[in-house]
Amino acid sequence: MKTPWRAALAAAIVLGSSAALAGGTSPGDAAVDGRWDAALTRNGARIPFRLDIVGSGPTLKGILYDGFEPYDGTTSASFQDGKLVLNIEHYLTTIAATLQDGRLTGSVVTQNRGSSGEYGFEATRHVDSLSAAVSAPSIEGSWVIPLDTPSSKGEKAFRFIVRQHGAEVAAAILRVDGDTGSYSGSYRDGKWVLSHFDGSRPGVIVVTPKPDGTLEIQQHVDRPGTQTAQTGAGGAGAQAGGDQTYSEDVTPDGRYAPVLTAYRADVALAKGLPQPDNYLTHTTARDPNEIFKFNFPDADGKLVSNEDPRFKGKVVLAIVTGTWCPNCHDEAQYLVQLDRKYRSRGLAIVALDFEEPEQQGSLERERAFVRQYGVKYTYLIAGAPSEMWEKVPQLQNLNTWPATIFIGRDGKVKAVHAGFASPASGEFYTQLKQEFTSRIEQLLAEKAPAEHVATAAPAAHLQPGV
Repeated sequence: MKTPWRAALAAAIVLGSSAALAGGTSPGDAAVDGRWDAALTRNGARIPFRLDIVGSGPTLKGILYDGFEPYDGTTSASFQDGKLVLNIEHYLTTIAATLQDGRLTGSVVTQNRGSSGEYGFEATRHVDSLSAAVSAPSIEGSWVIPLDTPSSKGEKAFRFIVRQHGAEVAAAILRVDGDTGSYSGSYRDGKWVLSHFDGSRPGVIVVTPKPDGTLEIQQHVDRPGTQTAQTGAGGAGAQAGGDQTYSEDVTPDGRYAPVLTAYRADVALAKGLPQPDNYLTHTTARDPNEIFKFNFPDADGKLVSNEDPRFKGKVVLAIVTGTWCPNCHDEAQYLVQLDRKYRSRGLAIVALDFEEPEQQGSLERERAFVRQYGVKYTYLIAGAPSEMWEKVPQLQNLNTWPATIFIGRDGKVKAVHAGFASPASGEFYTQLKQEFTSRIEQLLAEKAPAEHVATAAPAAHLQPGV
């Protein structure tokens, strides 16, 4: 199912191409309209990615890809006097470039988890390759990556999911908190060089099939500034003490190993290798008989609690989230679908949003996030990421972004799903959707205790004022 904005992106590609064919773009816009082979550059690394530019004037738009599919788009764009500016406000990312001799050059600035990243940017027009077809070995399917050192979240293994079209591959590393998005690229000289940029999480991996049937995965590790901590170590000390700063890199993290080895899933199981964490047991309720309580302001400063009529007697999905988190962007698009499907049947979704201190004032990215994905469910500003364990004390081993808390009509936690596997995760995304809908429908079928049935809520409460 396509989300509304993805359908709009597809329409933008068609309309933009049609406008160009019909002469609908201005001469200036036509100079950048089309498909570009773009790349970020920093610290000697080059991260290629596909960038499509469509439309004209106020409808000019940049489109980014996740693997084989268009994934996200700019929130505003302009091209004047040879200067291109593409804004992706829901990631606080801006691409600024100058067109000269048919080539775009400039910079990309992005704000993520309290750290700023700046990259060089270059792009040339895409030209379809006329080279002979390359014969590539098949690596499609599900793989397991055992870790030599556990991740900061305690994981001993990741998943590696590959889709393949001949010599072209789209692949994602799936961890307990979510996936990397789809790295994509082609086979050459005995290996795949795969890269990814969707407005956030840029990266490059090199995948080489080995004679023993494993895959060697070399990953370029780029961890600027305060991005290193992955929002705290996530171990017992982080939750018990609550005094670890958001930016400290206190625990060795196997996710950043420069070289990983992947085994076919069935081979890894037969060998008794460590398996990826279970998303439903990674984080649990401290006391399943305790009412899950929250009381946080919305974007307009109005306090909203679990006692609000919009939640009483409802099945509630409470989402520990942050708009700096790419996996939270992935989940929000699915939550919008669930909200549309189940709201009238008694489902209420509430985001417990943890934004960096510097974002608390303007909530610039949070507001753009809500607009971009058409969020209608309640969004509450719970605090800074480093305050998560203090503000959500009812859960044990809470260390993933996002974490989805399933709450029954009686107000008690029935399950917690750690992380979010996006469409890049293939069968695991399908499994997640089946799990979410099955659990929601099961909880909706249960009757609320009389003391949890609320009177009708005022109409204004049905739509959050975000």
